[in-house]
Amino acid sequence: MLHEDLHNDAAALLPGTGSASRRKALGLMLGAGYAAAAAPLMAQTAIETPSEGLEVGEVSYPSGGFQMHAYRAAPKGRTGLPVVLVVSEIFGVHEYIADVCRRLAHAGYLAIAPDLFERQGDPMSYGELARLMSEVVAKVPDAQVMGDLDATVEWAGSHGGDAGRVGITGFCWGGRITWLYAAHAPVKAAVAWYGRLAGQDNPLQPAQPLALAGKIQAPVLGLYGGKDEGIPLATIEQMKAALAKGPAAARAAQFVVYPDAPHAFHADYRASYRKEAAEDGWKRALAWFADHGLK
Repeated sequence: MLHEDLHNDAAALLPGTGSASRRKALGLMLGAGYAAAAAPLMAQTAIETPSEGLEVGEVSYPSGGFQMHAYRAAPKGRTGLPVVLVVSEIFGVHEYIADVCRRLAHAGYLAIAPDLFERQGDPMSYGELARLMSEVVAKVPDAQVMGDLDATVEWAGSHGGDAGRVGITGFCWGGRITWLYAAHAPVKAAVAWYGRLAGQDNPLQPAQPLALAGKIQAPVLGLYGGKDEGIPLATIEQMKAALAKGPAAARAAQFVVYPDAPHAFHADYRASYRKEAAEDGWKRALAWFADHGLK
């Protein structure tokens, strides 16, 4: 069932809850503050990347008749930049995702994180996980997300980015979306952080990454934790086997499994953070993009 799959994602990602946030009511921009439901926060490990030398902030653009919003970070004064789409966890585009964008911008990319939950609700306003999952996340159709990412690429291509050099990366919920988009659009490369590979099909999620392995159009680097309670290692082996039967791009996929890492090991603001695995994964992600035509 859809809700069971999403519950498994959330259970691995989120051991606790916090008080409600009012980002939109307060008029805050995307990327300002952490999602309430992501508490308790680990301030001592949270990375804060400066915005000096960057153009950062919220942007908006149309997608399917809807005006959507995104957080964008890019080197100031430069055009023709390679583009990286950044797809969030279930918590939406909060400070952690904005910081990831700034890290990518300092590496020379136009990084953009669209608010893919915006039509269904604001994850930042939820302090209770169950309500966030049932009222927002579970209602987001894959087809809507693919269209919104297409619109994001179009916007980036006319605002300083090179639409012919696009990559995508995503975390947890966004990791699954990264696999889907690699099968949907001709991006240059993709990096999926602990994205679910298998699950129950349903009207909003009609196909899982495992079933789409034969349609992958870009080399994907999968970064996973050996102690991830939400993603069985067996599904990684199944995905490897399916990719091996696919086209060249699918066969170029690689997996790195960090034996002692749990789910969300890159999330530096959470107790799940594992510094060594996160830093190694980040280096591999940048090298993957550079080696597959983004630089």
